[in-house]
Amino acid sequence: MAGSYDVAFLGGGMGGYVGAIRAAQLGLRTAVVEEDKLGGTCLHRGCIPTKALLQSAFVLDQARQGGRLGVRVSGVELDYAQVARNRDQIVGQLHRGVEYLMKKNRIEVVRGRGRLEGPRRVRVGGGQSGDADVEAGSIVIATGSRPKQVPGAEADGRVVLTSDHALALDHVPASAIVLGAGAVGVEFASFWRSCGAEVTVVEMLDRLVPLEDRAIGVELAKHFEARGIRCLVGATLDLGSIRRGEEGVEVSVTHGGAEERLRSEVLLIAIGRTPNTEEIGLESTAVELERGFVRAGPDLRTAEEGVYAIGDVIGGFLLAHKGSHEGIIAAEVIAGLGPHPLDPNLVPRTTYCTPQIASIGLSEEEARAAGHQVSAGVFPLTANGRSIIWGERGFCKVVAGADGTVLGVHMIGPEVTELIYAAALGGLLEATPFEMGRAIAPHPTVSEIIMEAALAAGGEPIHM
Repeated sequence: MAGSYDVAFLGGGMGGYVGAIRAAQLGLRTAVVEEDKLGGTCLHRGCIPTKALLQSAFVLDQARQGGRLGVRVSGVELDYAQVARNRDQIVGQLHRGVEYLMKKNRIEVVRGRGRLEGPRRVRVGGGQSGDADVEAGSIVIATGSRPKQVPGAEADGRVVLTSDHALALDHVPASAIVLGAGAVGVEFASFWRSCGAEVTVVEMLDRLVPLEDRAIGVELAKHFEARGIRCLVGATLDLGSIRRGEEGVEVSVTHGGAEERLRSEVLLIAIGRTPNTEEIGLESTAVELERGFVRAGPDLRTAEEGVYAIGDVIGGFLLAHKGSHEGIIAAEVIAGLGPHPLDPNLVPRTTYCTPQIASIGLSEEEARAAGHQVSAGVFPLTANGRSIIWGERGFCKVVAGADGTVLGVHMIGPEVTELIYAAALGGLLEATPFEMGRAIAPHPTVSEIIMEAALAAGGEPIHM
């Protein structure tokens, strides 16, 4: 099997398959080279299956807390086998949908491991398609990333886990230590705790979710501690102290100036991700790397003519929707359309722990560090009718500049991951705090918190 195409995407994850669809829509003869299942990490080992698990945990929590609303449920228990079946059914349905989209758009899927052999040729082998040479006028590197591991704490899939291993467990561990309080770490901590596990989160920096606005991390810690999740921030886990046994794992953690020995069934390593740039033939091109990531310009071109790169492999926010957007941009650049480059400040971030977190743009600290004169409007969920009905706490913060720009929006509370698109759209349309505050939000909804926080940024809050 061999073919010649206008564009070939090396990798069929969220960036690769979405970019391929856009390229096909623009009339380009398109191929996708993928050694695993289309959809990549997001569909099979990340976004979708983890959110399916978290949805089960949410329903479990609601059933247990129904008494507050006068709904008394007895005998609530977790059927983890059914939880896993539901997760797999959702993933399977979406995977079939992606396969259908490839056929609908007449995109050739070459199944096997691809390796660049120069700037316009990919050698494919070891897969269902057999050995193949794919030639293309342009090639887009979309090989994604994998969980980062560190020497001394290599995952074994039994007691020391990556997120891939944690997702594939056939049971909920009785206890867990989570190293790293980023999105992956706090999501698994939240899920396991809802399912009854004893959970300790260890974070080297001084707060949970350290890439979010400082106030978000402080608020999340309050929620986690109230739920019984132990949060050790500003703590160091001694990798050399890890002892693995039949019953679990032991580690030494230093926090608050004292050392403590922790024991649990599993240790989850959630300290970030590593780009998949090895053994894909980059040495046969002029493509450059920086800290392991492919260097790409605003138009996603690399140093090699005709070779582009998108998604996790180029760094920045390692988010599926960011990769998808870059796939569309790359396809449009290749087709000669001259699209606007991606603005990192318009990429929303979402974390699906309980409570949820959503943000876009600069934190208050980042805005001040960048030299902005900042006005921050904060509106608490305790003043929002719909949130009181939910029985949830949290807040929305709008970070505004003295020039009337919205620099960032940060939320923690129920279903805020569904609300952040409003802020993203406002950012794209260059909405001011005044305009965000004057946009009419339906009542009673949680969405009112964005309107109210924008009003607060201008010193005009209504319900506080």
